Parts: sequence; C-alpha cells; structure tokens
Amino acid sequence: MSIDLTLDRIQRLSQKLPAYTRPTCHIAGTNGKGSVAALVSSIFATCVKVGRFNSPHLISVHDSITINDETVRLDAYEAARAEVERLNEENETSLSSFEILTLTALLVFERAAVDVVVLEVGMGGRLDATNIIPDESVLVSALTAVDLDHQAFLGTTVSAIAAEKSAIARSGKPFVLGTQTHEEVENVVANAVTNTGAIMLYALPVFTRDWDTNIDGPEWASFSLSAHVSPPPTPVRFLMPCFDHPVHALLPLYGEHQIDNLALAVSVVSAALTSSEFISLRPRFTDKSIADGIKNTRWPGRLSFHSITTSTPLLVLADGAHNPASAMSLGAYLNELLAPLPKPISLTFILGLSYAPHKSPTDTLRPLFSLPNVKFNVALVQFSSPEGMPWVRVVPPVELEEAVKTLEPTSKTWVATERSQLKEAINWAASCQENTPSGLVVVAGSLYLIADFYRLLAEQQMRLD
Repeated sequence: MSIDLTLDRIQRLSQKLPAYTRPTCHIAGTNGKGSVAALVSSIFATCVKVGRFNSPHLISVHDSITINDETVRLDAYEAARAEVERLNEENETSLSSFEILTLTALLVFERAAVDVVVLEVGMGGRLDATNIIPDESVLVSALTAVDLDHQAFLGTTVSAIAAEKSAIARSGKPFVLGTQTHEEVENVVANAVTNTGAIMLYALPVFTRDWDTNIDGPEWASFSLSAHVSPPPTPVRFLMPCFDHPVHALLPLYGEHQIDNLALAVSVVSAALTSSEFISLRPRFTDKSIADGIKNTRWPGRLSFHSITTSTPLLVLADGAHNPASAMSLGAYLNELLAPLPKPISLTFILGLSYAPHKSPTDTLRPLFSLPNVKFNVALVQFSSPEGMPWVRVVPPVELEEAVKTLEPTSKTWVATERSQLKEAINWAASCQENTPSGLVVVAGSLYLIADFYRLLAEQQMRLD
C-alpha cells in the first residue's frame, strides 16, 4: 500500500476544526527525536502544562498523546478522535490513520489549553502531517541526527533526507540543529533556514562530570549483571543563556548519544524560554526546575533496563534500534557497558525488524555483533502488525537468522515460526541464562517489537521493575 505524502487533505479537514493556537516546539530527525521530545516535555512539565505527541505509540494508540507526561485520559482522546473521524467521513477526505491521530492530538491539546506542546514529526518533515501547524504557533523547530531511513519516501541520500526534515523551519522562528554525524547535513540545513527566513541556532554544549554528593545526593549502586542492578544516571552540567550559573543535573537516559540529545533538548527549552510568546511563563523556571525535569525523564523502549521474573530472573535491555545508525548507538553502548565486566558474558538478543528496501538486515544488525569475548544467543521473532499501517512488513525470522549466522557463525539461534511468539522467545532467553550470573537479554529492533514486549509484560503480569 502506498502512502499519500501530501498535506492537501489534512489541511482541508483541519479548517473544519477549532484553530490550533498552542505554542509549539516542533522536532524532526532520523534518530533521537523521541528522546529529545521526552526531555523537553519533562523539563516543561515541572513548571507549566505541557502536551506531547510522539509516534509510533508504545502500547495503545492514545499513549502517543500525553499531558504533563501522563497518557491523555481515554475519554478525552475518544471524544477528540470521534470529532475528527466524523468530519473525515462527512467531508470524504479519506485521511490516513496517522493524519487522524495527528489532528486528534492537536484537538486534545487545544481543548486542554496546554501552555506548550512538544510535537514530534512522524516521518520526514516537509510533508508530515504535523507540519500543518500555523507559523504563529511555532516557538522553535529542531532537528536531531539525520541518517538514512525511509529512503523510499524521503530520498536516497542523507542530503535529500536532511532537506525534507529541515523544511519544518518557519520564518522568523528559531531552528536548532543538533549534533550530526554527516557533514553535509549542516550545509543543507543552513540553506533551508536561510531560504525560509528562520533563525539558525546550534545545540548548546553539555558536559559529563563526576558525581557530586553535595549536588546529586548519595551515589547510586554500580551496574551489576548478577545483581540485576541497572546503571546509575550520568551527571552532567551545561550553561543556558537564561541563567547566570551552570545547571547540574542527572541524565537518566543511557548512551553517549543521549548527551547530544540532551544538548538539543536544553537548547530547545532555552529558545522557547527566551521567546516573546513565552515571556509570561519564563519566571517559573529555575536551574533546579530544569535539573528536576531532566532527572524525571522517562522514555521506555530506548535503552531501557527492566528486571523481570520468568522461570528465572532476567535483566532485560529494551531498545528500538531499527536502522543501522540506531543499531550503531546500541552496539556502542553495549560495548561501553560490558567492556569492564569479567568475561565471559552471555548476551541474548531477541530481534525483530521491519522490511525496508534500502537497508538489509545484515547492515542493520552488524553493529550488534562486534563485541569481544561475548557468547551470543539470538532469538529471531516477528512483531504484531501495527494498526492502520498495512505497508509495514516484518522481515521473516529465517531471513534474520541468515544475517545473524553471516555476522556471528557460532551464535546459538532460535527462530519463531509464527507471530505472537515473543513469550516463547523470552522463555528461551531465560533458558540460555540459567546458571549464567553474568547474562543480559536485549530486546531490540523495530519499535513495534518493543511495543509487543511492553504489552506482553502487562498481559502476563510479569514482574517489571
């Protein structure tokens, strides 16, 4: 099934709804935009009423819409969605499920009269449904790391994709560029910002630091596989133009790439706080409120540790590493995490990927199998078909196994023969970890697989810490 990448239909229907007037931080990018949105939202939530829209959803469709970092009430969601669907049917606009969800989110936020909205782009930027918001509602636009993904829709080069994503820039409004791994992105973005008349900004630097008990409190326990203790947060410091002294905080999101995401997040907040539209709310914010917001950030399924109980206790790391760039971040984090630990280490992957014509399973999985002195066990599974997205196709587990055997011929594998076998995969992972105190289970790949993981935990009432 093809995707109609135009804004004509959704713009036409949006005119039938109440005007959208919420001050908005609009965030695009290939990797990290969800983390940035979660950080920005959590920081705002310490002082004002904030709405956030992320995609895809995690467990249920309406959990993609939050107010003060809590899933929107089901009755509020259903009322807004019913209104959008009624207008869609009456006007025969034939909106996609994502377009309906986007309009639902905007209507929820307008009805709730939130002080600020953090709006994550779904795919691309220029023709994404979220890009229908009016110029006057935009506080700041931002772009996270750009890489190859969704080439069938956005272009086959990083430059082409960057052009699509930077098209969310608005005249006279700040546009903050995050850290990039591809040099060509900056030139493309600079041209887009210049042509649009937006104001180009770069992410403020964020530095790691030593733990300070006077600032951070008692030091947390160290990471331990055998004791099932997840790593402590990372102490950081940075300057914001609106404060005359450094902000010291604890970053609970794991991985070096999250330092870059935090840098972009605090830059987005800084740009918003110094905007004329936000001037009346600015006095509510302090360096402490910023630090509290960072410390309170939760972003499930992105390097998230969980201790669960099956036939044997398991320490599970869940991460939506669905393309080569995000898999590289996961691989780098695993290397950093496991390198200091005594060997051998038993690492059990549970993997599931969606099909994409421009990326092979081997390319995506390669960064995960570069760890030395590790015994690999790998379960290959399918994820549930996402509602309203018939174009999303699962890579057959047998095809994934071929990629794994190419990358790590000595690995032990388990292959799902049908959908809904994630529970069996977890039980197999548990059997691999028996009598192995230094073991870690990693559920990784498509975000739809990560969603299945959280649904399973809820349905089976597995103990989840």
